[in-house]
Amino acid sequence: MAFIVRQISRTADGREIVRPVTHQTASIGIGRDAANEIHLPDLAVDLHHARMTVGESGRLTVDAIGGLPFELDGRSTQRAEIDANAGCELRFGGHILKVAKDGNDIIVTIERTGALSDASEEKEEAGLFTLGSILPGRRPMAWGFITAVLALFLAWPIYTYATSKGVETRDASFHADTMWTSGSLSSAHKSLENNCQACHTEKFVTITDSTCMTCHKDVAHEHAAPDRIAGSMEAPGLGGKVEGLFKAAFSVPEGRCVECHTEHEGEGAMTPTAQKFCTDCHSSLNTRLTDTKLKNAGDFGLEHPQFQPAITIGFKGDERLTKRVELTSKLTEDNGLKFPHDIHMSKTNGIARMTQTLKGQQGWGNSLACKDCHTATADGTRFEEVDMEADCAMCHDLAFDNIGGTLRTMRHGDPAQVVADLRGFYRSYTPGKPIQLSGMSRRRPGDYAYMETAQDFARGVNFVPNNAESAIRAVFSKGGACYDCHVVQPGTSNAAPFKIAKVAQPDRYMKLGWFDHNAHLNETCSSCHKAETSKVATDLLLPDLASCQTCHVGESGSSLTKVKTPVNSGCGMCHDYHISEQAPWKTRYEIDRGKGKRSSTGKIAAR
Repeated sequence: MAFIVRQISRTADGREIVRPVTHQTASIGIGRDAANEIHLPDLAVDLHHARMTVGESGRLTVDAIGGLPFELDGRSTQRAEIDANAGCELRFGGHILKVAKDGNDIIVTIERTGALSDASEEKEEAGLFTLGSILPGRRPMAWGFITAVLALFLAWPIYTYATSKGVETRDASFHADTMWTSGSLSSAHKSLENNCQACHTEKFVTITDSTCMTCHKDVAHEHAAPDRIAGSMEAPGLGGKVEGLFKAAFSVPEGRCVECHTEHEGEGAMTPTAQKFCTDCHSSLNTRLTDTKLKNAGDFGLEHPQFQPAITIGFKGDERLTKRVELTSKLTEDNGLKFPHDIHMSKTNGIARMTQTLKGQQGWGNSLACKDCHTATADGTRFEEVDMEADCAMCHDLAFDNIGGTLRTMRHGDPAQVVADLRGFYRSYTPGKPIQLSGMSRRRPGDYAYMETAQDFARGVNFVPNNAESAIRAVFSKGGACYDCHVVQPGTSNAAPFKIAKVAQPDRYMKLGWFDHNAHLNETCSSCHKAETSKVATDLLLPDLASCQTCHVGESGSSLTKVKTPVNSGCGMCHDYHISEQAPWKTRYEIDRGKGKRSSTGKIAAR
């Protein structure tokens, strides 16, 4: 059995509105308290006036529990037994409750009849709970509030701004125009916190690019030719057209700095530019710029072209010639070296045994590691060029003579000087005559013997000291000190019979992207660079797109494959809109914050 309470109200034109509520219970309360199942908001009704209960015989019993009576079919009573099948009317204050039965359910229909209370007029009763009797009317109050808002939030800020015009730095007291600020400045512009006029130079005039350029003089603002940018943009929809009309009406130009670099978004780093800013053009670029060589690029986890590093293809004088090619697992480049990674990283060959021997002297491990030859830059973003003397000479010593404790070495990187030094060496000593060089050892992989004579040194650099010319040929031939790592080419004169091909050690391969090694300290080198299996120096040991997508997903977390620990990556994480050598904005902020150093021009120091 259930009580179905039907609340009836009427519209201004007399139409009934019925709101039924079902209570699955054998007893319901009636009163002014909202906790009652039948809530009657009338001062003539007690908070808990009565309770209606269904007896075992199916008859209804209504008991007054608050001390005030109620009416049953026109007569006042404190208790009533009702035959629900016959029905009845109960009156509580200004409300009539009609009781009926429908099957096993009790139907109670509530309708208000006239004033809420016989003891007071409706207006007087309503006034007991309002401040209407002591406040002005609604219209004067509305105009008063409008006037107060305009005075406080328009007139006062305008006055404050006008009177502080030309003041470079305000004091720390409250200034009314700060009420217009949508949020705190980012850390990049924290110093301008009390100098609004630095950016907002004119009242009610949008910030112009020339204002930004007052400080950011060294930022390259070219992205592409203006006509190419205009041609790459999708046609605006209805909303874009309406926005364009407003911008034209208020002289707001397109492509302003503040469209990407938004301020007053809160403390900390400036909000990175949303991916949509880039993909609006680049996700379908070839449909509008049909002559473009750029591939479409959308979400990194779903639609991104394979990387295209700029590899070395040769030299023109001292200028390194490059070509952008699609990255594959077999990609090689002509870098002038014949350096094999695999034998240097082996844990069982002669190099590994030599490393174990030197372990006690240098603190090395059981085999060579990447850090033993590759030195990170000060900020950890990239790596310095490998230097022969600093990174290789521990094993590959080029010493060939000792004069009074001072070693003479072949000049690395200067073939002509090597030739001159060897010829000078043979003029000074008679071939075959022992030369005492006690205590000197030449450390080459697998060779730890002490070299006591000139003949020992000759064998160390792979030549027999019969004469200078044969020694020179041996140094620059197979098995010689230069030949094993460098590409040797014929020389142009007797003074320089051999020359060494130029060596390319690029600091960056992705000129249109940015990578920060410092942000990947939790990874090992071999996670991305497969050096252990590389047998030749020409192998390009760069990770491809699929390798990066094992961690990096799209800006909103999208990915074609399941990623265990996804890193949401928008375009701005790796790309910069401005054509320059600078890192993307987010990375530059981290560098400014103390992870690295910046040159006086604002560009990242060369690496």
